[in-house]
Amino acid sequence: MTHITGGRNSGPTRRAVLLSGAGAVATGCTRTGANGAPAAATSGSPTPSAAAAGITPGVMTLFADPAYNFGGLLALGSSGAGAAEVGEVLTAVNAINRAGLSAQTYVETFRKLGDELMKPPPGAPADAQTKRFRALRAAQYYGQALFFVLGSDDPGAEEKLYKAGRGAWDTFCGLCEPAPVKAGVPYGTTPLPVWFFRPDTSGTPRPTVILTNGSDGQNVDMWTYGVPAALDRGWNALVYDGPGQGQLLFVDQVVFTPTWEKVVTPLVDWLTARADVDPDRIALTGLSMAGDLAPRAAAFEHRIAALVAMPGCVEPWLGFPPEIRKILTPDKQQTNDIWNKEVVPELPPDAADVMKKRFEPFSVPAMLEARRGKLFTDFYTPATRIQALTITDVVGRIKAPTLVLDYEGEQFYPGQPRRMYDALTSPKDYVKLTARQGAQLHCSPMAPQLHCEVVFDWLQNTMAGGR
Repeated sequence: MTHITGGRNSGPTRRAVLLSGAGAVATGCTRTGANGAPAAATSGSPTPSAAAAGITPGVMTLFADPAYNFGGLLALGSSGAGAAEVGEVLTAVNAINRAGLSAQTYVETFRKLGDELMKPPPGAPADAQTKRFRALRAAQYYGQALFFVLGSDDPGAEEKLYKAGRGAWDTFCGLCEPAPVKAGVPYGTTPLPVWFFRPDTSGTPRPTVILTNGSDGQNVDMWTYGVPAALDRGWNALVYDGPGQGQLLFVDQVVFTPTWEKVVTPLVDWLTARADVDPDRIALTGLSMAGDLAPRAAAFEHRIAALVAMPGCVEPWLGFPPEIRKILTPDKQQTNDIWNKEVVPELPPDAADVMKKRFEPFSVPAMLEARRGKLFTDFYTPATRIQALTITDVVGRIKAPTLVLDYEGEQFYPGQPRRMYDALTSPKDYVKLTARQGAQLHCSPMAPQLHCEVVFDWLQNTMAGGR
């Protein structure tokens, strides 16, 4: 870990350096060089970098700010799975741009859209199918609003907004045929909420995929990135909230753990006790930061028959610019003095809002402060928790065949998918999705259908006959 050196007279220079990194966080953890090309990595380690110029040309640029643009592209891309409507998203985008892009306009517009969809449509009462898919789209739009609510005029609405999205998701699930099995899987003192989707209720043992979300996704994203693809192929799919996610974060106030095998093992136990699950064909996928969590689990839980990291990630802490990482020193007091005395006083509001969002899954005090419109004062604790997610020392223990995905223009973990692939000793494959396919950027936000085709074709082939 690099230390920040210098006495009090060096403070302004140090602040300038640190704040430049905070600015990079505010733009979605991207940094660009001349003409939008990626800036060179420093100190021999990958740094968050923007995609090359033209990576989101023309109509792919919905918003001038890359963080909001990424959210808009995710919403637009999910329309192929019924989790959005192109016209609704583009109308919302136009309304936000007319009003002036901000956290407030973004949150207000998408929240209202979710509210409207949860009401009966004009005219005749909605039948079950109409209500079902309106609820799925509402879950998406509430999720869009939730992501930016800490930067809005009402950050205290975070839990209420999460519950609105969760209510929409549960309404959708309750109207599916067959409806997913809902349960609470034991995990410490706080059960893990699970939704177990099946193609039918015949009880036939089937291959099953456990879909793992990242650091800030919602259940609806797991629908887009796997549930229909699994069901259409005759597979079961398990969606769940782990610590630091969904209900466990926003309601139960349980933050991320670095020992994700303690999350996945109870899920595998629950699945293998079911007659409709083939215990020899259980796959595990991890989207976004779960490209670190799922491999960690598979390194210790060897009942996993196949693993997919989307993308491969071995050090989530590198998802922050080096200037931000340099705030962290081995000493808690020194770290927090640098943060509170030298960084926070000059942190731009947009950068402060992003720091609140990115640190809340790792610190309950940080989350509660953010809901009061304040920035956390303890940088050291959540930063060390993020640092503890590093899995470079356990990747070699993975036994399951593994697919590592990478993306052209990967903003958050550039270079890390290849690092994971190179460190694996199990049977392995590496696939990079590209701009030529319209599948560029972190998690291919504009091409989740193509994304699922790649993942499930590989899973089908890998687990065709069991282990």
